[in-house]
Amino acid sequence: MAKDKSAKKRLLLKIGSNTLTKETDAISREKLADVARQVALLKDDYDFIIVSSGAIAAAKEFVKLQHAATQIHVKQALASIGQPYLMRLFHEAFTKEGLLTSQCLLSYADFDNADTQKNISNTISVLLENGYVPIINENDTVSTDEIKFGDNDKLAALTASLLAVDLCVIATNTNGIYTKASMQKGIPETIKEVTDLEALKAEVSESKSSHGTGGMTSKIQAAEILQKNRVELWIVNGLVDLFLLHSLTKQNDFTRIK
Repeated sequence: MAKDKSAKKRLLLKIGSNTLTKETDAISREKLADVARQVALLKDDYDFIIVSSGAIAAAKEFVKLQHAATQIHVKQALASIGQPYLMRLFHEAFTKEGLLTSQCLLSYADFDNADTQKNISNTISVLLENGYVPIINENDTVSTDEIKFGDNDKLAALTASLLAVDLCVIATNTNGIYTKASMQKGIPETIKEVTDLEALKAEVSESKSSHGTGGMTSKIQAAEILQKNRVELWIVNGLVDLFLLHSLTKQNDFTRIK
């Protein structure tokens, strides 16, 4: 018997560039297949909203522009080239699992207007009710915030709060947030549960990852938004196979911010 859709929980999954590329120079088809497989296995219990980075990384796989790739407008051009390719890869991976996808491009300005917020919420609700998985990315072609600062962590937090999801999961390239002392010893130890964000800030490194523009600082900023809106955040290692399933069944280490 099919599960009552009204009983399903909403889960927002944010996937960073380093997870999507598996820390290489190209989008990993294997990782996309892994994500799609997990969504398919969990779809009877959860409605999924995915916030995905990776448009610039996707473009770099096959495009070399005659400009310095560090310039903001060049990154915007790369995002414009890479976004359709990234969506095609999502579509192919999810179709193999019998899943439907849709694209939503948002900017931070969209969250400053009540009418726009309502439109976003209503549109995504319609998509979920009809079995589609919304794939959300920052509209990098006209906005630079994500490129410069947060690797979509803030966008994920704002979207999760607006949609009042039951759980927000950020997939990154570490087993959550590590204690500063353990990092200094070279033996990373995960902080498994957090309620005091101010205390957590003292543990966080400012370093950023190779493809992504965020770091743990941007995830703390996302956690502040989510905690204010009473949404729980998990920071998990998306590089491992079945990372979401293993997190939900407590088979791996990750950081839970209540």
